[in-house]
Amino acid sequence: MNNLLASMGVTIGIIVSVVVVLVLIMIGLVVLTRYKKCPSDKIMVIYGKISPNKDGTYRSAKCIHGGAALVMPFVQSYTYLDLTPLSIAVDLKSALSKQNIRIDVPSIFTVGISTDPSVMQNAAERLLGLQLKQISDLAKDIIFGQLRLVIATMDIEEINTDRDKFLEAISRNVEGELKKLGLRLINVNVTDISDESGYIIALGKEAAAKAINDAKISVAEENRKGAIGEANAQMQQRINVADAESKAIEGENKAKADIAQSKALLRQKEAEAMKLAVAAENVQAAKAKEESYAAEKEAEIARASREKATKEADIIVASEIEKRKIEIQADAEAENIRRRAKGEADAIYAKMEAEARGLYETLSKQAEGMDKLVQAAGTSDEAVRLMIADKLEQLVATQVEAVKNLKIDKITVWDNGANADGKTATANFMSGMMKSLPPLDDLYSMAGLKMPKIIAPEKAEDAKTETKK
Repeated sequence: MNNLLASMGVTIGIIVSVVVVLVLIMIGLVVLTRYKKCPSDKIMVIYGKISPNKDGTYRSAKCIHGGAALVMPFVQSYTYLDLTPLSIAVDLKSALSKQNIRIDVPSIFTVGISTDPSVMQNAAERLLGLQLKQISDLAKDIIFGQLRLVIATMDIEEINTDRDKFLEAISRNVEGELKKLGLRLINVNVTDISDESGYIIALGKEAAAKAINDAKISVAEENRKGAIGEANAQMQQRINVADAESKAIEGENKAKADIAQSKALLRQKEAEAMKLAVAAENVQAAKAKEESYAAEKEAEIARASREKATKEADIIVASEIEKRKIEIQADAEAENIRRRAKGEADAIYAKMEAEARGLYETLSKQAEGMDKLVQAAGTSDEAVRLMIADKLEQLVATQVEAVKNLKIDKITVWDNGANADGKTATANFMSGMMKSLPPLDDLYSMAGLKMPKIIAPEKAEDAKTETKK
């Protein structure tokens, strides 16, 4: 029994050992498969659950350039950012300079993802998953804006002559904006600078004319120095000869006449040589002035063209601004008119809607009152009689109003007593006048009613008689 237990304990120990070894082997394989090496031309971005910084803040990703790192299984993943440089052709057209002159600045920018630790983090947050073409388009938009901004702060003379300053300003502005995306500027190459008005060409012609003029002046100066040196040498030579001849005169009295004649001839030659030297100097000086005047003339023409172009540009820009201002004012006035018309239309609509609502309420209340009146009277005929009785005072007042303002200056009635029907002429006259008015009985008859007995007892009796028949 003891042997059996011992044998089972050994077996269990072996199984546990094998399991532990297998687990260790699996852990080792996982570690080996998740230990990733970063190539030198790429940036490895590890994302997922990242360990916090020393200050307790968390990072969205961990960037590694070179070396290797362990990517934790299940909680982390990784990808790469390509460090391949991007060549971006920026063909900038009609950029406005500080002098309000539009110039064309075609250039080529070379950019790439930065390996600076702080900038790499920006690249991981903003460029991860984008293709190189998409990154190039983003950088191109930034470069266009910053290039226009730099050109707007510089004169054309600075841009054309001081290229180092121009490129430094471009690099400073573009580099700062590209870092926000995680990029860095590698190189800037401005191929050519031109303008629509020909201002840069005029500057080149002016510089060329000045250089040619300076060269011509230098040549004339050297020619003058050469002529003066040659004349001085000849003069020194003749002085030496004269000294030798004077010594010979002292020893040879016989040759005095020849020497005198030789001296006269010498003086003549010297005068002619001096005359030729002075004439040559004057000719060279005149030619130098002529060439200088011609160069100055070309420079003045170029300067006049430049000033003309500048003034035209100022006038055109001012005209465009005034035109735009007028258009904006016209648009604003049209918008005000449209809004005012809309407000008036809304007010009219609201007023008509209110009047319609009031009329509707009035008619509704009248209908309700009529309905209650009919219910109270019992029948519609009785309701009509009640309404006419209610308006009887107004009807009588209307009849009285018809004759109230009748002006009769004088009425003469010849009354000779009673007639056959017992009425006098005066009574007949007044009765006729009253009959000319609409009788109340006719008004009641038109409404399908009969006069009350208290108002017309005769009519009431007649009505009873007709009813009995």
